[in-house]
Amino acid sequence: MTEFDNPGGADIIGHARRRARPRDAASLILWRDGPHGPEMLMGRRNPSLRFMPDVMVFPGGRVDTTDHRMPAMRELRAPVAAALNRVGGRARAIAVAAARELMEETALMLGGPAPDLGALDYLCRAVTPPDRPIRFNARFLVAPACAAQGTLHSSGELTDLGFYSAEAAAAARMAGITAMIMREFLAWHGMTPAARARRRLVRIIGYDGRVPELPPR
Repeated sequence: MTEFDNPGGADIIGHARRRARPRDAASLILWRDGPHGPEMLMGRRNPSLRFMPDVMVFPGGRVDTTDHRMPAMRELRAPVAAALNRVGGRARAIAVAAARELMEETALMLGGPAPDLGALDYLCRAVTPPDRPIRFNARFLVAPACAAQGTLHSSGELTDLGFYSAEAAAAARMAGITAMIMREFLAWHGMTPAARARRRLVRIIGYDGRVPELPPR
């Protein structure tokens, strides 16, 4: 993953000469229950990076061509695949990208060498503001920490890896988009399974817009 490859899409400062097309990307919120509420796996972007240094993010990155061909331990559940396919399709590749980025950035494997896509839930998506020269159409996925195996280890792209409560993550400094995604996760976490299945999907656009997803065509 390069220094520009962050699904939050806020890496670049400045204005594009022409509007860039958003690239498909995926992030995975791996979570566990802590003594004071849910804790989320996060890491700090390397302070040596030129853009967006030293802020907390969820593991993630853009979809690669190899993500279309990777075998899986289990496939996506139908509701998750449908949510991912609402805009542009490529549900399976997006889910594989989330699992692959988790492994590359944290050394944790979702399920095993072949990812367990069946452990994933869909949260929301975020689209980088149109005035940025590099943009992402980032889908945020969710999985319980018990679905992952391995020993947490940084590859250098993210430092200070660990499971953070909402309060600890906020105190550690997050980008605005990451804080918005975290609020979406906390709301999802507080729902019953039935309420999660009924909830209206949302997308975050621009710098602070939160709008419902349009019905599928």
